[in-house]
Amino acid sequence: MTTLKIVITRHPLLSYSALVFAISWGGILVVVGRGESSANGEQFERMFLFMYLAMLAGPAIAGILLTGLVHGRTGLRDFAYRLLKWRVGARWYAVALVTAPLAITMVLLALLQVSPDFLHRLYTSEDKAFLVQFSVIAGLLVGIFEELGWTGFAVNEMLRRGNNVLRTGLVVGILFAAWDFLVVFWMTDATSTAGALPLIIFLPVTLFTWLPTYRVLMVWVYDRTQSLFVAILMHTSLVAAWTMLTPLAITGMPLVTYYLAVTAAFWVVIAAIAATNGWHLSRQPLRGQAD
Repeated sequence: MTTLKIVITRHPLLSYSALVFAISWGGILVVVGRGESSANGEQFERMFLFMYLAMLAGPAIAGILLTGLVHGRTGLRDFAYRLLKWRVGARWYAVALVTAPLAITMVLLALLQVSPDFLHRLYTSEDKAFLVQFSVIAGLLVGIFEELGWTGFAVNEMLRRGNNVLRTGLVVGILFAAWDFLVVFWMTDATSTAGALPLIIFLPVTLFTWLPTYRVLMVWVYDRTQSLFVAILMHTSLVAAWTMLTPLAITGMPLVTYYLAVTAAFWVVIAAIAATNGWHLSRQPLRGQAD
């Protein structure tokens, strides 16, 4: 066994994080370095598309590659089994597909009592059919490529090494949010969505609130189903609902309020799940690690 393989086997999450950041951020910097970083309009949209495609390549490549390096052919067969596992019971599909849109809808309905700016995007859109189609396609693209690595390898490795659902969700969720930083930073700068808020306040709220919290829910579903297929659908549901429902008019502090409210809604769901399962989330919580 080579020294590199020994390091990867002993530190799979660290190895995955290093590789996924290198591939994704390296690809993004290549796109930006081509001289279009100051582009506007259609040029920026084209550049952002290539940035996002470069970003999505990271988790898929890193997840499959490291699965093969750490676990060999047996690991790759297990990876394929988890990816194709769809017989998990209707209730898990309901949880995966309904949690995000329901929570977001309830938050928007509550905030709508404060300001009409929180009227969801689907209601105000002139081309509702296109918005729905775009949201679902974008959700599938993101869900498939991102979860091949984040759930397929990172989450799976943490759980199989004895970490509980809460710890796994928060650790992977924070890493996932940090991995999103470059694209969110440039998108925020280009669209001025931070409003009057300084980026040092806006970006942490944008990245490190709702994303890690929702990841805890995703890990809980994955722990119970062992289905990468369902995890992909759950991520797809989040992206599609977020794209379809989040109002375009809100920026700055109203947008931060929205992020924090959605985060709170997800924590309420987590607390409700824990309360109905003896105040833990994992199937078989380890002694001293009850979550």
